[in-house]
Amino acid sequence: MSRLEPKILWEPSPEFIRNSNMFKYAEWLKANYGKDFELSEDAKANVKAYNSMWRWSVESLEEFWETTWKYFNIISHTPYTKVLESRTMPGAKWFTGATVNFAENVLRHAEAKGDEEAIVYVREDGLRRSMSWGELEREVAAASQWLREVAGVRKGDRVAAYITQVPEGVVALLAAASVGAIWVAVGAEITSRAVIDRFRLLEPSVLFAVDGYVFKGDVYRKAQDIEEIVKAVPSIRRVVVIRNMGFDVKINVDRPIHTWDEVVQGRRARPEFEVVPFEHPLWVLFTSGTTGIPKPVVHSHGGITIEGSKAAPMHLDVSSADRFLWYSSPSWMMWNTVVMGMLTGATAVFYDGSPMIRNLEPLWEVAEKESLTILGTSAPFIHSCMKVGLQPGSQFRLSKLREIGSTAAPLSPDGFEWVYRNVKENVWLNPASGGTDVVSGFVGGCPVLPVWKGEMQCRWLGVKVEAYSAEGKPVINEVGEMVIELPMPSMPLYFWGDPEYKWYRESYFTMFPNVWWHGDWLMITDRGTAIIFGRSDSTIKRKGVRMGTLDFYKVVESLPEVVNSMVVEVKGKVLLFVVLRPGLQLTEELKNRINEVLRQNLGPYFVADYIIQVPDIPQTFNFKKLEVPVKKVLTGWDVSKAVNLANVINPDAFFKVIEAAKPIVEQIKEE
Repeated sequence: MSRLEPKILWEPSPEFIRNSNMFKYAEWLKANYGKDFELSEDAKANVKAYNSMWRWSVESLEEFWETTWKYFNIISHTPYTKVLESRTMPGAKWFTGATVNFAENVLRHAEAKGDEEAIVYVREDGLRRSMSWGELEREVAAASQWLREVAGVRKGDRVAAYITQVPEGVVALLAAASVGAIWVAVGAEITSRAVIDRFRLLEPSVLFAVDGYVFKGDVYRKAQDIEEIVKAVPSIRRVVVIRNMGFDVKINVDRPIHTWDEVVQGRRARPEFEVVPFEHPLWVLFTSGTTGIPKPVVHSHGGITIEGSKAAPMHLDVSSADRFLWYSSPSWMMWNTVVMGMLTGATAVFYDGSPMIRNLEPLWEVAEKESLTILGTSAPFIHSCMKVGLQPGSQFRLSKLREIGSTAAPLSPDGFEWVYRNVKENVWLNPASGGTDVVSGFVGGCPVLPVWKGEMQCRWLGVKVEAYSAEGKPVINEVGEMVIELPMPSMPLYFWGDPEYKWYRESYFTMFPNVWWHGDWLMITDRGTAIIFGRSDSTIKRKGVRMGTLDFYKVVESLPEVVNSMVVEVKGKVLLFVVLRPGLQLTEELKNRINEVLRQNLGPYFVADYIIQVPDIPQTFNFKKLEVPVKKVLTGWDVSKAVNLANVINPDAFFKVIEAAKPIVEQIKEE
């Protein structure tokens, strides 16, 4: 089935293509392996060339990852004997025999870039701090020495953090990795109860924690939370307080409390790296919990090192000269992704605060003042900028900005248009889709290809991602279930506390035998581009026809009165929740207009049976709407089993949605 080709919004110039890491890698393959995929300086001609390159990267999976290892010169202390033992999932064994350390591969840049900025920190209230590569190396050396000699941390021990995006967080992560400890971080915005649940599972011996933070103009003190966490987690032997706000912190616990200065002053200047096997755990990340209990996902030193070495340079085109910000929180994988970007030698820029204040201007202000070359954000943020009529291109000096990233949710075609009309005509818009599960992407950007309206440019190299029909067959130009057919090095080693892979298998391998099921609706076009249509487990199905929730949001949120929306299906009825502009009420006339645009754009099957005005739409900290948990609760699930409210940025909104919908659901049951 053919598909109408959408408008091209941007094409990389010949110079942009020549300077990209993707093009340089292709040239290296040609020179060293005799593989000529015919990438050129013509973006349109590169569509066929890149697809050939992608096909080689998954059909010759072992060769692709070996060339990645060699091209990016992964530091290893013993050579690997085999790239991939078998392609079995789960349990694929990568780079057998290799010994590595993630932190060593990051800090390799310190010698050449000593006085250049490695980390820049900008707080919501205007405070700015920076750390050079030389300072970063010295602080990691000191902190790792302290972990070993004072805290008694050994390889395999857990080191926890309860932090915001402070530079000390990156230092602590790299110090923990240096000694072979396993890192686990939770953002300071998360309640102490939820943190306790996570940390009790992991049993960390050391806790790094901030004294407080600023968000939306409010100052939050964390001493009480820290005290509650330490008292409830007996494995914590020592606490290090990072004075982000300069508070005089008093924590009444029976364990030693240290300041950050105690940890990093007067110690070793060069780090000593614990050399660990490729598969040694690096960190544990918790998934967002939008579809159930957050999964404690364990990733390896080697898997993260090689995936980061591929993803950041090749698909985000991050290089040593870049200044790179992706708005996030230590609770979300994009914080880790920024640290992975430092494998290239780029400067990591962190904004610590709310991007939604002052008419959504803070991130654009940081882009201007810090001369960002890459700004990563989310589709909900871009859609919000559209709604308020922001014009960053005329309001801010963004001459250095060459790339805008978007993730967390699908970016609408109108969102694509807004970027090119209101930010820059010559910027590379790079939406991507992946997951905490792999700390990377499956589909997204490619710097040698055009940007088509509403589409992600490609399937990422080394990722055998397909759209499956109900029969379990790959389809092109049709919507199907997103699956990964072959292993990736950064796939989870296991879930913590799940040594037999039971939870792991239930999460990814029950839909199709031996194939990773990701739970999104995906279309791969005949040009190799990708479109995400939302979660497949939140799809609306009427009279045998299915529709992704994103399709509803594109239509409904195009109306000027609607700020945000969420749709769920309960017993065959479509419930549409809407947030309206301040001061507006949901009238019958507006309900009819909403349904008329749904009828015109999606068809008669997809008009809403009930339209409900609510004050806010519940979302996780990484901007995912809680469609599945809302549906679960409305169909009888207990709230505690349907959603982890600690991961919800606005839990009151969740209960208000449930409260508003319950009378309607009772009415539906009686019909």
